[in-house]
Amino acid sequence: MDIIADAVGNISNQMWSWVLAPLVALVALYLTVRSGIVQFRWIPEMFRAVTDRSPLGDDGRPQSISAFQAFTLSAASRVGVGNIAGVGTAIFLGGPGAVFWMWLMALVVGATSLVESSLAQLFKVRDPGRAFRGGPAYYIQKGLGQRWAAILFAVFLILCFPFAFNSLQANTLAATIVGVSGAEDAPWWIPFVVGAVVAILTALVIFGGVHRIATVSQSAIPIVAFAYLMVGIIIVGINAQNLPSAVASIFTEAWGTQQVAGATLGVIIMNGVRRGMFSNEAGMGSVPNAAATAAVTHPVKQGLVQTLGVYFDTWLVCSITAFIILVSAPDLSTAQQGVFLTQNALASALGDWTGILLAVIIFLLAFTSVLGNYYYGESNLQFITSHPRALPVFRVLVIVAVFLGSIASADLIWNLADIVMGLMAFINLIAVTLLSPIAVRLIKDYTRQRRAGRDPVFTRDLLPDIGGIECWEDELSVTGPLGVISQRARGEKHRDHLHHTGVQG
Repeated sequence: MDIIADAVGNISNQMWSWVLAPLVALVALYLTVRSGIVQFRWIPEMFRAVTDRSPLGDDGRPQSISAFQAFTLSAASRVGVGNIAGVGTAIFLGGPGAVFWMWLMALVVGATSLVESSLAQLFKVRDPGRAFRGGPAYYIQKGLGQRWAAILFAVFLILCFPFAFNSLQANTLAATIVGVSGAEDAPWWIPFVVGAVVAILTALVIFGGVHRIATVSQSAIPIVAFAYLMVGIIIVGINAQNLPSAVASIFTEAWGTQQVAGATLGVIIMNGVRRGMFSNEAGMGSVPNAAATAAVTHPVKQGLVQTLGVYFDTWLVCSITAFIILVSAPDLSTAQQGVFLTQNALASALGDWTGILLAVIIFLLAFTSVLGNYYYGESNLQFITSHPRALPVFRVLVIVAVFLGSIASADLIWNLADIVMGLMAFINLIAVTLLSPIAVRLIKDYTRQRRAGRDPVFTRDLLPDIGGIECWEDELSVTGPLGVISQRARGEKHRDHLHHTGVQG
């Protein structure tokens, strides 16, 4: 098993070092320039967009889940063990400097997140029920006309998220509980019990559909993130004397000038980019599946919401983990990587009882991540086939993967996840680059409407030369009857303002 894990790890490292890390950075820089650094200029607009309500249908009910629910659905996948175990692994392998590259890449890949989520909204489709669905597989087929590439992406995503990543979530949770029990004295059956409990709870939720998943995520994510934030603030406060040196190490060791645990500049950057992408998922092609489910009045709105999710994940939650670890001044040459690094930092600051607290936090993070990852897989399975037996079989296999992941080798799962994540990210980044001219037109339209004093509304006649757009038929279908009345009222008020100020006529 160790030989297999080492071989898979070598393949993963080579692929990320020479192909994916440079591609992620180049595409993000290209989209940053093409969009006019919109991911930085529009941060205030992101907070406005996330509070938008779902437009109502003719029956007075929401057309689908709201912008905030789609935000929490994507956060359910984003905010997971990558924020705790992933950051710990990045620091162990790349030193404190890896955190700097995670921060920097979050700002740059914000443009990628905005573009991919806007495209997912543009090319989304309606479910037979009330919900929308979409994602890279949909915009690859409808925007580029390449169904074979769309199916290939969907297959990689299904292998990556509901299977590899969900196995990883269960594995990290089991490792945390083993750590609480004492790594050497822990009963052999703990991973089996953990796997069974998570599998049963997963089954109870995923058979309820996207609305139940969104409801659970909306309730759990803010509570868990706030609790983890408070723990981090307390630990940083207790070790305030170490904070200046911790911050300094992030910047001074980002350039490979000090060798930490054998980390060179390339290793530092690669681990920052790789673990950052695993955590915030920008450019990977996963988040657009959640972005497409929202009912919003303009595709760019959900692009802004999901870009805010990148910043929330990396600059807030990942930073909490980084400071929890670094203010405890660990010896990285002898430390254990992953979740154990975070666990030991907590114990050294607040005592061994924090192992239980971390186990609870990781349980909630892992469980909501399992739900978000499952939904991504379901959406892509429905893209591949509509066979009535496919979905029940898929759900059973996901539950089995959650159970088996809790007892598998952690190194093997991490490396397999990295490889499959890299393959789906490669396809998505190429597609996003090719479709970026459409996204830029959407951004310009959104900007034009905002400058005109409107709450932006998109209809497909604004892009008459683009085929494959199924939704966005007209303003009535996009905003609902009440939305049309509200838009007209706002338009008349804006025209009156222009008249009185002498701008018109």
